[in-house]
Amino acid sequence: MFIPLVHRPGDEGQVDFFEVTVDMDGELRRAWKLLLHLPYSGRDFTWLYEACDQLSFLDGHVKAAAHFGGLLKRLIYNNLSAAVKRRVGIGPELTERFQALVSHYLFEPCFARPGEGHDKGNVESRGKSLRLQHLTPVPRGRSLREISTAVLDDVETAWRTRVQRDGRRCQDLWKVEKQGLLQLPVAPFEARKTALVPVSSKATVQIGAALYSVPSGWARLEATAYVRVEDIRLVCRGETEVVPRQRRGGKRIRYRHYLPELAKKPQAVRQVAPELMAELGEPYGRLWSLLESRYGAREAARVLSRVIGAVVDHGSETVAEALEAALSAGRCDLLAMAGNLREPRPVVEVPAALQRYEIEAGSPADYDVLLGGGVR
Repeated sequence: MFIPLVHRPGDEGQVDFFEVTVDMDGELRRAWKLLLHLPYSGRDFTWLYEACDQLSFLDGHVKAAAHFGGLLKRLIYNNLSAAVKRRVGIGPELTERFQALVSHYLFEPCFARPGEGHDKGNVESRGKSLRLQHLTPVPRGRSLREISTAVLDDVETAWRTRVQRDGRRCQDLWKVEKQGLLQLPVAPFEARKTALVPVSSKATVQIGAALYSVPSGWARLEATAYVRVEDIRLVCRGETEVVPRQRRGGKRIRYRHYLPELAKKPQAVRQVAPELMAELGEPYGRLWSLLESRYGAREAARVLSRVIGAVVDHGSETVAEALEAALSAGRCDLLAMAGNLREPRPVVEVPAALQRYEIEAGSPADYDVLLGGGVR
């Protein structure tokens, strides 16, 4: 037996994950749709994620709060591991990060009885409807963010014309419901996971099942990773690197992180030159093409390593300006130019009183005599 419930404005929202299929750059992939449904006004927030994990769960709440301009007083869930650490008696013990989210937005978390999905039947039914109406045929895009944005726009457009069974327009109901939403705090919740990660001798860190390069000066140290759904902030030695998060098994190597080492290793420069030139941009790409065609790859790498040394000393923009001027003028003496980019040695004037003294240079033979115990 089921009891017909009353849904009041601003009082209740229901949340769940649903497995869906998307087309990313021609590849069919599994994704997870997080849905927050408002039974009173019929409005929905939905977003797609790589995984059905705690980071996605927290991030979805932050995005939904911003989308609605507030949150419901109560949110109803399954007993998912992202929110519930374990059940104690009749109540759940919340995970630390979910408890932090609840404390930040001050809503009441409620949980369906184990195995009783109909306790939140509205979101269960709505999740299936959204998949048929807005994810069929399979949506396409270059990234999950692009697909999610398009699907959410489509959902919102359809909602604006929806009418409840009793004839009331959903948009009119929303005008009433938004007045009862909890006010958002000044700053959104920081949906990140913190971890201490070792940096390998190759200046790489592994986070999850993905590999990322970091500045070469971090090699063999430990970095703090602040992991979010879309990016990772890495901190070490007072420096910060923000990198886009890679999919499972992915790799993100940036050869700009290795410039100090590449300045000393021409053979390594030769092997990664095209990738490095793509990162540095123009005129470095033109420079490498010119050097390779004129001198061959081996000598070109030797010349380029000297230019990289100047980049380390003065920055890529300063060297790029000098290279642009040189290439425009048809100059090819790049070794000399790289040397000229280094700081000039200061000139020290010799006082007039000391100019009449002559200092004789020592001879290696003098040290041979001294080492032999003799006097000269």
